[in-house]
Parts: sequence; structure tokens; C-alpha cells
Amino acid sequence: MRFVINAHAARIGGGQTYLKNLLARLPDDPQLALLVFVPDDLALPEDRRIARGRTRFSVTNPITRLAWERFVLPRALRDFDADVLFCPGGLLNTRVPSACRTATMFRNMLPFDEAALSHLQPGLQKLRNRVLKPQMLRSMSAADLTIFISDFARATIEQRITPRAAITIPHGINEAFLTAGRELPRPAETGDDPYILYVSRFEPYKHHYQMVQAYTALPRQLRETHRLLLVGEDDYAAAEPVRDYIAQNALSDRVRLMGKVPYEQLPAWYRNAAAVVFASSCENCPNILLESLGAGRPVIASDVAPMPEFGGVDLAYFSPYDPREISAKLERVLSDKAHADALAAAAAERALRYDWNRTAAATWAALYNLAKDI
Repeated sequence: MRFVINAHAARIGGGQTYLKNLLARLPDDPQLALLVFVPDDLALPEDRRIARGRTRFSVTNPITRLAWERFVLPRALRDFDADVLFCPGGLLNTRVPSACRTATMFRNMLPFDEAALSHLQPGLQKLRNRVLKPQMLRSMSAADLTIFISDFARATIEQRITPRAAITIPHGINEAFLTAGRELPRPAETGDDPYILYVSRFEPYKHHYQMVQAYTALPRQLRETHRLLLVGEDDYAAAEPVRDYIAQNALSDRVRLMGKVPYEQLPAWYRNAAAVVFASSCENCPNILLESLGAGRPVIASDVAPMPEFGGVDLAYFSPYDPREISAKLERVLSDKAHADALAAAAAERALRYDWNRTAAATWAALYNLAKDI
């Protein structure tokens, strides 16, 4: 089988994590050949069956990338004699040879979430998501196979279009994050106090502001013994109101913006937390929630779909729009050890459902079946 993967758009975060895990778990097929187009900074596994695709001009700009996909990639598909073109970024902009099948993936929920879009300031980001929506629908309509990563996402799209073929394959959890029952050295940056952890970059739909309000509403004793640590890229506009609130309420010693933490260090941050919070209201497959579960710590999460789909019935949920409700759920976790232990056990058990080996095997099986359908 001969596959081409167009993942030039996988420049940060989950897109690169997905590719790393998929390519690290290739099928046991000596005849497999892969031509992979990815950003230059993404290292590929050392496997003779994988070849890195090269471009003669930069494709970091969406306009030049579109031109490459329209006019250059079709020739690469013919020269490689590709059986399948897989576009995990969600956009299919290439006319393929008649003997080649196409697969895409739905990962970006934001263009389809009007509530989340309404919180974005007018500008390029909001315009980009408005433009992406019809392009993504067109791509999923045209592709021979669409891979969804949650049932919620699949239902969202199937209310609008009918894909030619569809399958739901959730992401997995990296083994490094399955730390329940293990002792990991506590990161020095966390200080000495027990801490509440929230990992997410500062976007309006991540509800950091409501999270800090919820912390402020905790009983004084809990605030004096527990810090709130916010981990994630904080060079976004949504971080400014949070900083202002912290300053106005003299919380700088208790609520700390930690910035981005290297991915490989995050398991220790999760594992040593007194409680982990996930307050997003716009997700497709919430990788951060899955990684939180793997630590076997008490997790409280947003009740907005698809979070309950992944967390299961035994987690504690809250409305991310209601600081008082978040605070009440958090207070019980921090003051009721039996409740916290039950949540921690439920999280650890739930995490075992999400295995990258199963995810990769199911994905490759779907792509092979698509190729055999030629």
C-alpha cells in the first residue's frame, strides 16, 4: 500500500501529537510506503518505509499552501503512485488521480461552535474560522472517508452533510501520561503548597476568567492552603482580563500564570496536583482532559459536550459559565477526601479506554480498507 499524508498545517499542539503517535505505530507490512508532507520542525520516525516530502517553496502561508495543494501535490500523487491521500488537517484541496482514494479528519470544532465564536474579538481569527466552516464541510463531503474523533463531532457534522463513509476513532493517551499509582518528582516551579492545576492556552472558550473567579469564591482556608496554577500559552488577548482580575484582587501570590510547560514535563504536573480542572466549552476530542485522567488525580470538568463522552459518568462536572458552580465542585474535592479518592480512581480507570495503539491500529485499518476499495 502507498499512502501520502498531507499534514503541512500541523504546526502546533494536537496535530503534531497525532502524527507522531500515528507514524510511530505503523502496520507490520513490509510493502507499506509513506510519503509524508509535514512542517520541517516535526521529526519523523526512522523507518525506511517513511519518506519526507519536500516542497520547492514555503507553504507556511495558507495561500501558498493552497497553491501547492492545488497545482503541485497532484503530480506528487501520480509520481508516487499513491493509493490514498490522507489529509488529517481537515481540508481536502487536491484533485487526485482516478486510482487514488481520499481520507480526511474532523479535528477543529471552533468553526462550528457559535457560542465560542461569539467570544472571539472581530479580526483575522474570527474571519478565518468563518471561512473554514464551508471549506471543511466541502472537504468532508468530497472525501471517500472522514475520520471523526468523537461521536459528538460526528453528530455535529452529520446534521449538516452526509459523508460518503465515516468512522469514529478517538485519540489515545500517551503512555507517559498514564502515571496513576506512580510517584513522580514534583516540579520545582509548583512551589511547596498543594495546587489546583488547569492546563490550556488562553482562549475565550477555555474560561480561565471564570476559573479564577471560582478560586476566589473558595473558603479562605482552602485558598490559603492551595494555589491555582494556570499552565498554557498566555500571550493571547484572553489572558489580559485574567491578569487584571488577579491584580485587582491581590491574588498574585495564590494564582499564577505559569506559561507554556514543555510537553514531556506535563505528566509530573498532573500527577502532583491536588485536583485537575478542565473548563473548556469547545472541544472535539479533549486531549488535555484525557491526559488529566491518566494521572489518576481528582478531575472536575466542563459539562459541555463532548467532555462527558470522554470522562464518563463517574467524573464531577460543572457549567464552565458559572464560577459559583465550579467553586462548589472544587471545594468538595479539596475538603472531602473520600470524594476526591473516588474521582481519582474513576479517572484512572477511564483513562485505560484511550490507547494510542488501538487508535493507530483502527486508523491504519480504515485507510487500508479504503485503499483496497479501489
